Amino acid sequence: MSIAQYFKPAFLERPSPDNTVYKHTFNFRKIWKMTVLITAAVALIPLISITAIDYNVTQKAIESEILLRVGRVASNTKRSIDFFLAKHKSVLDFLINDNTFEELKEVGRLTEILKHLKTGFGGFVDIGVINSKGIQTAYIGDYKLEGKDYSTQPWFKKAVEQGVYISDVFLGFRNQPHFVIAIKRIYSIDADRKSSMAKYSVSTPILEQKTEKDFYLLRATIDAEHFNELLSGLELSGMGDAFIINHSGIIQTPSRIHGDVLKKIDIPIPEYSDHTEVREYMDSRKNTNIVGYAYIPDTNFILMIVKNKVQLMKSWYSTRSILIIFLALSITIILGVILSMTTYLVSNLYIADKKRAMAMHRIGYDNKMATIGRLAAGVAHEINNPLAVINEKAGLIKDMFIYQHKYDKDEKLINLVESVISSVQRCGNITHRLLNFARHLEVSIKSVNIKNLIDDVLGFLGKEAEYRSIKVIVDIPDSLPDMVCDRGKMQQIFLNLINNAFAAIESDGTLKIEAHQKNSQFCIITVSDTGCGIRPADLELIFEPFYTTKASKGGTGLGLSITYGLVSEAGGYINVESEVGKGTRFIVTLPYKHHTGKKEKKIANGL
Repeated sequence: MSIAQYFKPAFLERPSPDNTVYKHTFNFRKIWKMTVLITAAVALIPLISITAIDYNVTQKAIESEILLRVGRVASNTKRSIDFFLAKHKSVLDFLINDNTFEELKEVGRLTEILKHLKTGFGGFVDIGVINSKGIQTAYIGDYKLEGKDYSTQPWFKKAVEQGVYISDVFLGFRNQPHFVIAIKRIYSIDADRKSSMAKYSVSTPILEQKTEKDFYLLRATIDAEHFNELLSGLELSGMGDAFIINHSGIIQTPSRIHGDVLKKIDIPIPEYSDHTEVREYMDSRKNTNIVGYAYIPDTNFILMIVKNKVQLMKSWYSTRSILIIFLALSITIILGVILSMTTYLVSNLYIADKKRAMAMHRIGYDNKMATIGRLAAGVAHEINNPLAVINEKAGLIKDMFIYQHKYDKDEKLINLVESVISSVQRCGNITHRLLNFARHLEVSIKSVNIKNLIDDVLGFLGKEAEYRSIKVIVDIPDSLPDMVCDRGKMQQIFLNLINNAFAAIESDGTLKIEAHQKNSQFCIITVSDTGCGIRPADLELIFEPFYTTKASKGGTGLGLSITYGLVSEAGGYINVESEVGKGTRFIVTLPYKHHTGKKEKKIANGL
């Protein structure tokens, strides 16, 4: 008989109602199938629909939140970059308007200005003054660039046209990434000369001259390292990368993933937008990325925030897994309940109908049941007979091997014979259970080694102690005599006490189990912990059924009550000593020889 047949309802094997004997009975198969299908549909369709809707809504909400966060980071970073560039432009604009062309050409004056710029703002590397012909008339910095002609440089032409120019990042003579900011100022030569002379010599006569217009540029080099700090300090999840490119797709600041500075980017250049935008794209490795970008006004820069979508969605994937597992468990439980309840109800209907049929066929049914009973008993006895023969012959073979000394050294052969004997015993137990399945098992009283018993109990809880860093100390001498008792009940006693101790101990606590001989009749086993302790008001009540101080944590108040009952049944008694904040000690006194009779519980307060 297969395992499935054990769980298969009897009515599924029932003949069709068109059969003569069951002509007027119900079609139980159809009732069962229709009930299961309709109930399952009514229960599962709304559950699956709601789960699917929640799945889609939650996924879209999380994706939307991710896009919003990327856009927010891009917007905030854009403002920081705008502020950085605006601050440096404002400084240069102030300097060019606060000083005349003649003053800025003075080496001392320009040196002092650069010194103040480095101290007050940082990022400035050098500074120079370039006249309208593109010649750098004054320069303060690490290179000999005074007199250099920039008239043919594209940046010079753009600065002249636009009035303010911020260049791309380039290496230049320094061979280090940097960019420049140039400010144009148109001035009156005569007015500028008068202003300069008025500052330094008030009494100098000023000749009337025709006013002439000219311009010059104040150009400063900004170290890109200070520029990069605005991006490197960002905390980006999802394998995030923040960098700047120019309109040609050349990387301007270091990128963790997409290439080095001044290399061509390997992702599409986003289209122009006045606002911060967020887009998705798939790279060459089929990875979906989320890009938040913003064009920096008055520059050739594009801020890029790139994140891996899979990494960003990890939390959702975990939630999705939980949702799917929950749905699967819910469907399994619902189907299980539907199947079991439908089967139960239809089975009862089937039984009622069967009883009606049995009333009509009482005699035949009784004879059949008697036959089945005799068959079961006969099968059990028939199996026991050959088992007895096999057991006897196997024992004889074993004796022959041992006493004839021919095979007594062959451990493998002896073990095989013993295996046959143990298998026979196992089959005998099975047939015995077949005949006595309704009979309650009697208490098994046998000799038990106390240390081995405690080790077995700790074996159940060793992982919890290791996980919570609870130090377990066992001090039981090997010379302690064995106890004659019910091993199962003794295990339950100490399992309850150790579980209570673990519940009271926080991490890094200590549990100590000691045992010693009180006299020739009793031994004392102590279970001590360094937990929270028990209040004096609770000590008198802890052994009462359903009394618990841990109701909020799922406590039932039966553990110590059961423990007390088991100890009493064994002929022993249990004491408890406790002090709040220091710990608790349970002292169990048990007889070496098992006997019935209950003892009064003894409780002491204080350690």
